[in-house]
Amino acid sequence: MSYPLDEQQFDRVNKLNAHQRFDEFVAKVTEHEQVWGLSSAGGWAIVSAEGDDCFPVWPHPDFAAAWAVGDLADCTPQPIALSAWMQKWTSGMQEDGTLVLVFPTNDDTDEGLVLGADELEDALLSALEQPKRRHV
Repeated sequence: MSYPLDEQQFDRVNKLNAHQRFDEFVAKVTEHEQVWGLSSAGGWAIVSAEGDDCFPVWPHPDFAAAWAVGDLADCTPQPIALSAWMQKWTSGMQEDGTLVLVFPTNDDTDEGLVLGADELEDALLSALEQPKRRHV
């Protein structure tokens, strides 16, 4: 289950640059313990970025759905539990040589960050080790 996201929040976050979206991704994924990818009847969406096979991920299904256009129009957002991501996906992607495209948008000038699965795992683990902030 995803967190509430209204249109203003969507627009605000969608306009952030790739590094800011990466920070937003890490914060939301560690808070809600879900990664969102795109899948279709043919399987999970893999795209080419910087000449490498990449698995695109988002912190919320609305961002993923907004990116599912053109060749990916038949894809729908699917959740991946953070625990499964850390235990299975990271090692599987490393073995396959698949990189992660973190939080891409439809802005051709600032698509998203491309990282190794281990680099993303390190960022997520670091965030999980930080003390949780309480909302007062």
